[in-house]
Amino acid sequence: MSQLLNIFLLSLVAGLGTGLGGLIAILQKPGRRRFGFFMGIAAGVMISLSFLELVNEAWRLQGFVTATIGFGLGAIFMFIIDMLVPHIRFGEEEIHRPARQTQPGIEGQVHTSRHRIRRARRRSHIVDQKLFRSGVLIAIGITIHNLPEGIAVGAGFMHQPRFGYFVALAILLHNIPEGIAAAMPLSKCGVRKWESFRVALFSGLVEPIGALIAALFLAQFAGLIPGALAFAGGVMVFITLDELIPAAREYGHQHYTAMGIILGSIFVFLLSGVMGV
Repeated sequence: MSQLLNIFLLSLVAGLGTGLGGLIAILQKPGRRRFGFFMGIAAGVMISLSFLELVNEAWRLQGFVTATIGFGLGAIFMFIIDMLVPHIRFGEEEIHRPARQTQPGIEGQVHTSRHRIRRARRRSHIVDQKLFRSGVLIAIGITIHNLPEGIAVGAGFMHQPRFGYFVALAILLHNIPEGIAAAMPLSKCGVRKWESFRVALFSGLVEPIGALIAALFLAQFAGLIPGALAFAGGVMVFITLDELIPAAREYGHQHYTAMGIILGSIFVFLLSGVMGV
């Protein structure tokens, strides 16, 4: 029970990064260059964490076959979720199936996000309906992404508590730019600032669900921990290549995005060295 509590609290802290990003968005209102820089940091953290730590650790524990299969399954899983659930790829709408076909594991959180955004709309004066709709779907997309990111925290902690702390801190940094992306369009379209912040905050609270699912499953099947680490790596790489980097380059600035990716990678290198994982 104490192990599950630790995993819950750790993943909760990681998920709160979206709230911190939402706070930055409503207080600072980052411009295009800073937005590209922040999204670059998120991409650099995810790519480095996936290959340097998650996939590499799975490879070390059970060899290249487990690492390869786990990584591929994670990427395919995220691709399927991306196709089934309507959201916005940080600016580009992706609607392939009706919203009622949302995956059961995340349906409640998506419904909660929509409910909070509808309530925010009633309390605010919306001046740009298109931008408001974009903000709604971006928040849903971030909610979707945080579920498998929670799996990374849970699998990491089940492998080694120190490894779990390391993964959670890296994801915390990654979630900050996503919180900015969720709150910024809502704030600009007329939603009250603190309502925009709350939407970003609650978009990250799905992360403990993924972490607890992973922990409960891996407690029964400990031999699958290496595969779960590689699986989480595949999920993160797909999100980075499909959404973060394209959005950073399109809506930000190419050079600032590149510097953000480098800085995010350096953060993971230093954190890994300091924590000894």
